Amino acid sequence: MHRRMHIRLVLASALGAVLLAGVPATAAAATCEADVTAPSGGIVRVCMPQSMAWNSDVVIYAHGYVEANRTLAIPEEQLCLAGGTFCLPDITNALGFAFVTTSYRSNGLVLDGVADVLEALDQFKTAHGVPRHVYLVGASEGGLVTTLGVEQHPDVFAGGLAACGPIGDMDRQIAYYADFRVLFDYFFPGLLPGTVEGIPDEAIAHWDSLYNDTLHPAVFAPENAAKLMQLLRTAHTSYMPADPSTIELAIHDALWYNIFATNDLIAKLGGEPYDNTATKYMGSADDTALNAAVARVSGDADAFAAVDASLQTSGKLSVPLVTLHTWMDQQVAFRQEILYSMKVRDAGATAERTLLPVYRYGHCNFTPVQALLSFAVMVARVMGTPPAGAEMLLPDAADRQLYLDSLAARGYVTSGAGSAPTTPGTSPKRQTTTTD
Repeated sequence: MHRRMHIRLVLASALGAVLLAGVPATAAAATCEADVTAPSGGIVRVCMPQSMAWNSDVVIYAHGYVEANRTLAIPEEQLCLAGGTFCLPDITNALGFAFVTTSYRSNGLVLDGVADVLEALDQFKTAHGVPRHVYLVGASEGGLVTTLGVEQHPDVFAGGLAACGPIGDMDRQIAYYADFRVLFDYFFPGLLPGTVEGIPDEAIAHWDSLYNDTLHPAVFAPENAAKLMQLLRTAHTSYMPADPSTIELAIHDALWYNIFATNDLIAKLGGEPYDNTATKYMGSADDTALNAAVARVSGDADAFAAVDASLQTSGKLSVPLVTLHTWMDQQVAFRQEILYSMKVRDAGATAERTLLPVYRYGHCNFTPVQALLSFAVMVARVMGTPPAGAEMLLPDAADRQLYLDSLAARGYVTSGAGSAPTTPGTSPKRQTTTTD
């Protein structure tokens, strides 16, 4: 149960996890070409519209985190929901866009995501020619890939949509999970194998039984309720006090990442990318005792340098970037959006950023309207108008009207189903920050 819950929330994309759930079952299935292997080793998939003419634009999807010990492949669970009934390539193609995705050259921490996305685009160009516009869309880890790609290659990408990604400061994202681990070991000593400096293979191989049979019963035992609350407070974990399921999800996800990501993170970054030697933890029943006894770890300069070189955004935007994030995210905190806003401000690029905060709980937990709206705003920022007729992908009439009203409130007016898109080059209406 807990593993499936993790898959559903971690790996959801802004256009996959939610938009797909609202697509009529009668939508024509995409025709995907045979997967090809790019020179780097990444697996590339291209799907082209069949039921309508291709609009000459392409959407490249950067997927979220995949465990390092999995066989390299395009993660199908990130493309489809509802038992494979609703799939992202179908939706993208239904709107007239070509769809491209890549497995990246490796699972786990992605250091070459932008290069892999560009390589996937080259594969597309070889088969179909140069597209009119290239949009980069990604969620979670793919949201970081998207932001880096748009920042670094405005000559390639016309715009981007980054959902629920650690785009503000990757050092802080790494530190959140590492802090959680050392704090967990303080409040629940001896339960979780390994440390932030290494996880035994046995724990990785038998995670489900470790969590369900050992960790969960101990952590959620009534006699440990006070310890659990202290852990959540000192680790600054997002949860809803009135909903115990959010606490369970947050604990599960933090421990899952510690088990599956730690070894891969250290190996790829060339050392320990975490240092808490000067950290002062607060929120426990006895902070003095906590800070005296909690495990202290010294980070490696080379690892921090590797993060800076490959995983830190700059905020320097010269093409539109839409970012979508739930207000309470148990995996990638909303403060990542605040930190990114500061970078964008300092870079003088505020006009290119549209932030769409979503007042919900959960990682990438968006409604169909919110997901479709974010995609439409990205396209409108580039083209001057949202995709024509996109509201028809929402089966509920109230949702269709809400989508159209939300666009109108932001100054965009859809031309209606079947209407021709605005001519390229039309000046779009710029927006910086919106709320839902």
